[in-house]
Amino acid sequence: MASTSDIRKGLCIRYNNDIYKIIEFLHVKPGKGPAFVRTKLRSVTSGKVLDNTFSAGHKIEDVRVETRSYQFLYAEGETYHFMNTDDYNQIALQEGALDTPDLLKEGEVVTILFNTEDAMPLSVDMPASVILEITYTEPGVKGNTATNATKPAKVETGAEINVPLFINEGDKIKVDTATSSYMERVKE
Repeated sequence: MASTSDIRKGLCIRYNNDIYKIIEFLHVKPGKGPAFVRTKLRSVTSGKVLDNTFSAGHKIEDVRVETRSYQFLYAEGETYHFMNTDDYNQIALQEGALDTPDLLKEGEVVTILFNTEDAMPLSVDMPASVILEITYTEPGVKGNTATNATKPAKVETGAEINVPLFINEGDKIKVDTATSSYMERVKE
């Protein structure tokens, strides 16, 4: 058993007869009244997102998880195929287990969380950032902008990301997987 002080992003807990992964949390200590923790939980079975508030000191049942490195092989509809980098065993997961499937390119190494009780995969943790190539973007026009002007760009995985005007087709960019936002241009 854990308490609300143990809550952190990525923690898997058992709540309402289901297993949830904490995707956001905020400790709130109001001036008047007891402290509490506001959380955003995602069900690892259905993918539904739930907002919940736990009072300070509330006991939560955490799920023991084991992490393993897997390489993304290919997607087939809504099924994503991964290979264990240690023993080359393959598993297939549904799209709901991934946080940002549109940023996943073939060959990318991810961390998959497994429930230690029944060895079922719970969720896929992407690396903090990925490097993707721009496949299409409109040319940026200089002079008609204020500060921080952006334009939409399509990357090699099919995702659309807002990038600064100086980014062109063929450029490689670093993308933050948590927010699906542009971080920087990568020089080769």
